[in-house]
Amino acid sequence: MKYSILLAALVATLGLTACERTVVTPTPAVVTVPGPAGPTGATGSTGSTGSTGSTGSTGATGSSGGATGATGATGATGATGATGDKGTTGDTVIVVPQK
Repeated sequence: MKYSILLAALVATLGLTACERTVVTPTPAVVTVPGPAGPTGATGSTGSTGSTGSTGSTGATGSSGGATGATGATGATGATGATGDKGTTGDTVIVVPQK
């Protein structure tokens, strides 16, 4: 049994090495490099200026306020009222404190 496993491994190794191997090499990718920039093109012409719109009309002026009213007459002076009686003199003295 010891030799049968060894013999099977040897046969498998010989069988695999006897097969044809195909080597696939990938094709290299083509990288394109841009060339130098070309000359600058000519400058285009300037467009024409548009026309200006018309000016609107001015609105009408409103009228002023009405005339000033007349001043009223001065009223009469009132009569002088009656004077009260004279008070009596007593012994009480009132002292007002100063602030």
